[in-house]
Amino acid sequence: MDTIVCPMGGGATRLYSALTPPLSSSAFPPPAVTNLDPAFCQEQKGAPVCPAELLRQCEEALRGRAPRFHRKFTQLPDGSGAPSNSIRVMQWNILAQALGEGLDSFVQCPPEALSWSRRKYLILEEILTYRPHILCLQEVDHYYDTLQPVLAGLGYSSNFCPKPWSPCLDVDGNNGPDGCALFYDESRFEFLDSVNLQLSAMRIPTNQVAVVTMLRCRSSGRCVCVAVTHLKARSGWEWLRSAQGSDLLRHLQTLVQKHAHDSAGAQTLDIPLLICGDFNAIPTEEVYRRFAASPLGLDSAYKRLSEDGSTEPEYTTWKIRPTGECCSTLDYIWYSRDTLRVDAVLDMPTEEQIGPNRLPSFSYPSDHLSLVCDFSFKEKE
Repeated sequence: MDTIVCPMGGGATRLYSALTPPLSSSAFPPPAVTNLDPAFCQEQKGAPVCPAELLRQCEEALRGRAPRFHRKFTQLPDGSGAPSNSIRVMQWNILAQALGEGLDSFVQCPPEALSWSRRKYLILEEILTYRPHILCLQEVDHYYDTLQPVLAGLGYSSNFCPKPWSPCLDVDGNNGPDGCALFYDESRFEFLDSVNLQLSAMRIPTNQVAVVTMLRCRSSGRCVCVAVTHLKARSGWEWLRSAQGSDLLRHLQTLVQKHAHDSAGAQTLDIPLLICGDFNAIPTEEVYRRFAASPLGLDSAYKRLSEDGSTEPEYTTWKIRPTGECCSTLDYIWYSRDTLRVDAVLDMPTEEQIGPNRLPSFSYPSDHLSLVCDFSFKEKE
């Protein structure tokens, strides 16, 4: 197989140039794919983009900044031991630009650290560092002009669902509504189905959304159903988060059943679920308990970092607002424990790494930390 060379001035440089103002979708090259599946890649037209070169150029744009967080993967003893077959999943609330600069009031964060001219490189650097096969994002308000075209050039296909009444629209100079986005590596997965959901509570539509996508793994032929969501924020809305979570679980069950049965109605597949989200709920909340007790057989992947395997991390978000400091666990990657195995989990940065001014910062572009896990399909019995 010929080696793909990514010289300066090639696809990576064009992508890098597109990230510098002004941002315009017409400035990006046509989508290309990664080199993970050579047979698939040979069928595509256009020069592939070199992710390593683009990462290097992002780091060059951020030269002189505070050191980035150095996080390590914890390999789990019951992992598959075959990283080439693992599916890497990233969950991340990236912080909507309009909210970060306009409404969220991070009192200890310098305004310069919140500028989009800086944050876009930090966000892309985080994604390129871990290279997930499935990427689930919340608070995306630069989908069409930045994330979709850049990631398409790296081989990702995607779906985006904006909030119907996004608070970003109340901010002067906004870039449109924020919402949820789900990206997947086209060289690893074949698209089967997708639906954008406006979550309901007691049959009343709410402002929270989800993207649910059905994929087939090209190497194994196994299907997986992936969902990304962002539930209602703030204290006092626990009942609404619980209702939204129940609505999402119902939709997931319907979609899985649709694809798990043949034309005669007989069940032929046991389709695993991956549900990523900012649930805005600590582990003692009802919506968390609903997911943990769901008949869909779900478990939370980040519990595997704890010594007993049953405790969530101390925090997935850490910020300081005018009302005080908030350090809590709100973000999760849920998976089907009977059909998926957790092979590795990315650890959380320490309090010392995060620093006294917390998040976001010059080192990190969001008030939420990314969650990254490697999964593999369990063998069918």
